[in-house]
Amino acid sequence: MKERKGDWIQTISGIAFYPLEPRPEEIQIYDIAHALSHQCRFAGHCRQFYSVAEHSVRVSRTVSPEFSLWGLLHDAAEAYLVDLPRPIKKWCEMGRLYQEIEDNLMLAICARFGLDPEMPAAVKEADTVLLVTEKRDLMVAQPKPWEAEAAEPLPERIYPQSPYWAKVFFLERFQMLGGQHLGV
Repeated sequence: MKERKGDWIQTISGIAFYPLEPRPEEIQIYDIAHALSHQCRFAGHCRQFYSVAEHSVRVSRTVSPEFSLWGLLHDAAEAYLVDLPRPIKKWCEMGRLYQEIEDNLMLAICARFGLDPEMPAAVKEADTVLLVTEKRDLMVAQPKPWEAEAAEPLPERIYPQSPYWAKVFFLERFQMLGGQHLGV
């Protein structure tokens, strides 16, 4: 058997997952939901814990139905890689390497869940709308303006859920969109 690139991480469902050489058949929705529900947005610098899973559900609900699954899974690579804050991704060599790894992993995720490999513009726009909504509802007063100032926040306020409920809502949303809940 051919040796795989890099080392592996153990997922909550017990899979030895190789993030540098991902295989679509090893990507499990339960692993994604669990990991994202335990990761805090904004590198943890918000007033309350607010998970990437909850953010993803909100993005999924903000876009039109044909893009809802893409919206739900737009940050799915973070379940295996965690996330780097935007300034690091954009401005340093390590960020560019991370972006290549993340893009490769997203291709495997797209293959696994039957998504077009290119993220729809509507999902990017919804992600930005959520960003300014989260900024309004979850962050302390800004020391200076953010890049996404042009977007209008959603009218409803965000009251964050616990990791347990974020995972439940993520999996329910996946099933509602036609996905089969496979995994532990």
